[in-house]
Amino acid sequence: MRYKNFLTLFLFLSFSFYSLQGCNKKDESTEWKVKDPREEVNKHPEPPFKKEGDLTFLKKDGKELKKIDIEVADDNTQRAQGLMWRKSMPENEGMLFIFPQDDDQAFWMKNTIMPLDIIFINSNKEIVKIYKNAIPYSEKSMPSEKKAMYVVETVAGFCDKNGISEGDKITFNYQSGQ
Repeated sequence: MRYKNFLTLFLFLSFSFYSLQGCNKKDESTEWKVKDPREEVNKHPEPPFKKEGDLTFLKKDGKELKKIDIEVADDNTQRAQGLMWRKSMPENEGMLFIFPQDDDQAFWMKNTIMPLDIIFINSNKEIVKIYKNAIPYSEKSMPSEKKAMYVVETVAGFCDKNGISEGDKITFNYQSGQ
């Protein structure tokens, strides 16, 4: 029994000693450093806009509100990239994200330089949720709250300026694989 107690005490003291030794060393590689994500901007070239189709926002009654040119993200790689590293975008352009089916979606603004309006749309092409003026670089999740198959990202203020609201609809034309 004494041997077990001695062994336990020895292991505890050894672990404590090595733990304390680590506290005395200053190893800069293990220090936490907070980086401003904006420092990364110059390391990444800005992806150019590639017009792949057009999208029209419609009121519930079918009246046209606004038509924009779209770039399409319809695979996992494109959806993950989204509008990251874009420094600006004209008001008449946007990105359409297409998912395989209606599902719970969530977006964030990590590595996204400009503020955006993020518009979630179901498979009936009805707008179910809008996040206006999403904050650049934010890692806060913005969930669709209802099932969505499409998401449109536009410059911040777009929805207010064009009277676009939840319940409105969209139509779009594009050729897959352009």
